[in-house]
Amino acid sequence: MSLTPQHRRALALDALTGLATGDAFGNQAFTRYRVRAPGYPPETWAWTDDTQMACSLVDVIDRHGKVDQGELAGLWAERAEERRDYGMGALRFLARIREDGADWRQASTELFDGVGSWGNGGAMRVAPVGAYFAEDLARAATEAAASAEVTHAHPEGVAGGIAAGVAAGYAAAVRGQEVARPAVELFEAVLAHVPASEVRRGLERARQLLDRPAKAAGEVARELGNGSQISAQDTVPFTLWVAATCLDDYEAAIRTCVAAGGDMDTTCAIVGGIVAAHHGAGCIPADWLAAREPLPSWLALAHP
Repeated sequence: MSLTPQHRRALALDALTGLATGDAFGNQAFTRYRVRAPGYPPETWAWTDDTQMACSLVDVIDRHGKVDQGELAGLWAERAEERRDYGMGALRFLARIREDGADWRQASTELFDGVGSWGNGGAMRVAPVGAYFAEDLARAATEAAASAEVTHAHPEGVAGGIAAGVAAGYAAAVRGQEVARPAVELFEAVLAHVPASEVRRGLERARQLLDRPAKAAGEVARELGNGSQISAQDTVPFTLWVAATCLDDYEAAIRTCVAAGGDMDTTCAIVGGIVAAHHGAGCIPADWLAAREPLPSWLALAHP
């Protein structure tokens, strides 16, 4: 598999579109704690910090062909809008960069009394990076880790970013291919790159639950977590279980995340990015795309 820059961009933008739409859908569900069906809210579905940060990631990798950590930190600080539901740790980090001129390494390691963040932020925004490097999952893991490290100095936060990034890379790599056991193979691909951690242990448990149907999401979430603790270890295993279980149905995947509750904008963003990386943005319901807030104008790339 050899990708041209144009092909890489297209894969990343598919993942970004799936991520942003899932984020916006989950955000609506989160604020109302329900999804209106069969009709949808008439107002625009706003996306959150998940999408805002993912857009800067796509911008950086499109221009540099890699994750430039210093530039990424600066752009995240410059473009952040508090109304996008950034967490308190992220806001402190961004303020240190923007207002104090701190180096991102220092600002990241200072968080949470010097432990660093183990939150799910590294995973929520990374799907486009994985898709961009779909031809080389080891590279996808390296770049996903680099993107997570900027804000998440704790190894669990980085492990979560690696897992979600590799999952999106694998999903993009097998697009259009006949795969004997796609759910199992997705987990095998991810586990080949995730270091020893609570995230990895959760993934190993999630792999054992692949025989559970999507309608058992609440039950599975009770075993794996649903993001309600906002940690990588409480979020990533469940989202990869959903993505693997519902890989062929974007709408079902997003609704499965919502059914489990928790940090729904983030779980929907992670899963939406992976599924769209596999199928392309055409798998997203057209009325969802129409309802979703457009991507920012500074992301000067031709895609919904």
